[in-house]
Amino acid sequence: MHYGRAPWIVALGMAVATAGACSSEVARDTTATADVTANADRAAELQRERDQDIAKLTERVAEIERGYQQQTAERPRGTAGATPGLREEVQEDVKNVRQAVADLKTTNADNWWERHEQAMSRTADDVEADVRRLSGARELPAPRADTTAPSGEVASSAPFTSRRDRFVKELRTRIESWDKALEKVSARAARETELDDVRARVRKLDDDLDRLDKASADDWWDVTRARVADYIDRVEKSVARLDDNPASTAPRRGATPNDTTRK
Repeated sequence: MHYGRAPWIVALGMAVATAGACSSEVARDTTATADVTANADRAAELQRERDQDIAKLTERVAEIERGYQQQTAERPRGTAGATPGLREEVQEDVKNVRQAVADLKTTNADNWWERHEQAMSRTADDVEADVRRLSGARELPAPRADTTAPSGEVASSAPFTSRRDRFVKELRTRIESWDKALEKVSARAARETELDDVRARVRKLDDDLDRLDKASADDWWDVTRARVADYIDRVEKSVARLDDNPASTAPRRGATPNDTTRK
């Protein structure tokens, strides 16, 4: 008598189980959809923030260009003020800083490190050229040997972290050799000012490395934006000082694009 109910009970149990499975599947689908939507919203918000940063930097560059045009209009070539060579250097910087901001529009998480590394390497080459010129050294002093790790050892297996660590280590080695070369240099008057300027650029580059050493791949936009903002600061000061440089002052070497270390 009881066996006649078994098929019905089994069928009911299967129906309940099926309904429960369907409910769980719907819940998982709903959660997944919500996660995708949240991620998309967050990505869109970050892009809006980056666009706002670019707009602000673009406006700063426009102000610099207006300032440069005003300076050159008020003090045309052949009058007192900056030498023609210095004017041309500042003009080149104004053009380069405009391009640096434009490049931000195509900078992303995939290509930022290559661009950042290239920009800092160009800056380092420029600084080293000035160190060699001021010190008169054909060969820079060799830095002390690194005994903290065997030769060829990679600091981390993480792709970005290992590249960053190698770059920071190599550049710090170069900075150490620059410091040794500059220790022996003495100068007076305008040359002393230039020497102080180069030493300040070396320290600025060293500070940039300290910040980079603590950065992660997720910090790509903050690191990139800071580099370009520093470059804008430098060019802004150069334009403001155009009429503070008498014609008798020797022009300084121009900066490379995205140079963030020259004051």
